[in-house]
Amino acid sequence: MAEESDLVMKTIAETDNYSVWTADEPDGEKTYHLELNNVTVHFFQEEWDEFVALVKKIK
Repeated sequence: MAEESDLVMKTIAETDNYSVWTADEPDGEKTYHLELNNVTVHFFQEEWDEFVALVKKIK
């Protein structure tokens, strides 16, 4: 199992209460993480793309 230090993490955006960050997983896949206060939602690339498309539809 990979050590936490093996993950390459990058913050995409953050506010006082929310943040979005990515992690390059040891298997080569990039995952996206949406932190909403005490809840974190984890996405694989395809799920993230669909979520971003959904958010763009909000007016």
